[in-house]
Amino acid sequence: MLTSAGHADRSNEDFVGSVAGAVALLDGAGIRGTESICRHGVAWYTHRLGGALLGRLSRDDGRDLAAILAESIEDVAEDHRATCDIGDPSSPQATVALVRVVEQQRLDVLVLGDSFVLLHQTAGGIGVVTDGREVAVRRECMAALDGVTPGTPAHDRALEEVIDCFRGRRNRSEGYWIAKDDPRAADEAVRVSLPLADGIGVGLLSNGASRIVDPYQLATWSEVVRMLDCTGPAEVIRRVREAEATTRRSGDDPRADDATVAWVRLGEVLADGRAASMP
Repeated sequence: MLTSAGHADRSNEDFVGSVAGAVALLDGAGIRGTESICRHGVAWYTHRLGGALLGRLSRDDGRDLAAILAESIEDVAEDHRATCDIGDPSSPQATVALVRVVEQQRLDVLVLGDSFVLLHQTAGGIGVVTDGREVAVRRECMAALDGVTPGTPAHDRALEEVIDCFRGRRNRSEGYWIAKDDPRAADEAVRVSLPLADGIGVGLLSNGASRIVDPYQLATWSEVVRMLDCTGPAEVIRRVREAEATTRRSGDDPRADDATVAWVRLGEVLADGRAASMP
């Protein structure tokens, strides 16, 4: 596992951790400078929620991942409901990716938001599990900026429209879902289960790390899996950072993002047909 902050002067808002048989990766979201809404901040939220998830996953009781996520969201909401306006659209929130081995026989995957889980299968194929609703909604809302000149009053008005559109569709059936203050969001997560013998490698990537594929197009998902298996998460993040630096020098969008990757190998212990546990 490896995580890298996108900015030296800001807290890393990603989280990654593991217990026997399970891994959790979270990518925090929210607007900085909104201490009047929540005094804790996004990094606090992702670490609190990540810790709550790992605590429940460590029990290894085979409970549904959505139920585990819902209870964890409710726990963290209660932790700061009395001090923060957790219902405000700008209060801390996070995407969630979970993988877990159940009874040495099944691999369960849950993704809420635009993080990614890669499944390297014995047949040679790569399965990609993600939740594309947030990206789709953002694209729809951003259409208000098409053809509008940056720096003009019209652009400022259109940008406010985009922000209102995006916030208004958060945790709504016609929009997208993310871990925040409503435990019902967990029921909307993308979930996959497969026999453990069908998977020999599992990768988890935050949105910042997945930039290696989109938008930078430095590798395909198959190449990312090979990279993880041969050199580990550091190489993925290194290439993303290089691409961000190149983009910055060219005068394009200079924004960097926190980047986090976890890679779990199952192939060695599955080679003789036995089941595996991870990590």
